[in-house]
Amino acid sequence: MGCMGYVYRAMVKRPNILRYFKLFIKYRQACCFGNKRAVLADNRAIKIGRAAARFYRLLNYKSIFLRFNTMGAKVSIIIPCYNQGHFLDELLDSIRDCNSDLYELIIVNDGSTDQFTNDKLRELKAKGYQVIFQENKGLSGARNTGIQAATGEYILPLDSDNKVRPAYLTRAIEVMDAAPRVAVVYGNAEYFGEQTGTWKTGAYNMQKLMIANFIDACAVIRRSVFDKVGLYDTNMKLGWEDWDMWLRISFAGYEFRYVDEVLFDYRVLNTSMSKTLYNNYAKPNSIENYLHEKYATRMGHQYITAHWVKRFRKSPVLFIAKLILMTYFPRYYNNKLLKKNKVRNGL
Repeated sequence: MGCMGYVYRAMVKRPNILRYFKLFIKYRQACCFGNKRAVLADNRAIKIGRAAARFYRLLNYKSIFLRFNTMGAKVSIIIPCYNQGHFLDELLDSIRDCNSDLYELIIVNDGSTDQFTNDKLRELKAKGYQVIFQENKGLSGARNTGIQAATGEYILPLDSDNKVRPAYLTRAIEVMDAAPRVAVVYGNAEYFGEQTGTWKTGAYNMQKLMIANFIDACAVIRRSVFDKVGLYDTNMKLGWEDWDMWLRISFAGYEFRYVDEVLFDYRVLNTSMSKTLYNNYAKPNSIENYLHEKYATRMGHQYITAHWVKRFRKSPVLFIAKLILMTYFPRYYNNKLLKKNKVRNGL
């Protein structure tokens, strides 16, 4: 009987008090890191099994096995939750379809005030899920708490009202294991809820990203990158904290990789944070001004606006005509005019 057989046998037959837990930890480390010199003989494995059983008895059966199974997980899925407990079952169902050997799951209760959500999260914690309770710190703060508790090599922030597809983990791991300079892997999303269709994010381009964000927060990020660029900016409580993170990673010189597949499901609600952000122009204006000041030497929408105004003043009729052709007759504009150099590129 191998080591894990003794662990199992001891758990079933000898559930007493913790005594050999340190030995058990050494065994787990040997398994995870492949240290051949640390491989234990069977007689020591029996003690390890008994120690595991005692520790299991002291705490919680399901919790121990959930943590044991996630030792060495490649991806840490971070789920901030604020008053959205009614979406969690649907979200967790989607995660169960993923290969459980690849991920660990960390749910952060960001000071929810909804009774149902708090009861749901306590129920999940009792079942063995890793749930962290904290005072409300906002989306950035909740994600940061999850990242600090994560053990995975890669991080996947996942909003509590969305769903993930199994291919996201496998495709991201495949890409990032093969390319160490790739810091972010992202893909397309399928809308559900109050909107249907596919959100095709498109290939990465820094200039495009500096104009506006087009990459959702649900992207797989290399954990070590946070050590270089820092965690999410907790000053950005109004939103777009993911945009700020993509900018920082871009400016640090890391690579992004786009996978042209639907890798997660994005719930659209009229009451969602991203929707209500545009109900008041003061919010997006405030965020953009903050980012322009933060990256003053790299960004500045005022320069783009000034360029358009200058071109418009030079020839208002041509400017409007080009805009109409580019918008409603793109094939004619590109093939008949631009390729033959009858118009200048851009507005």
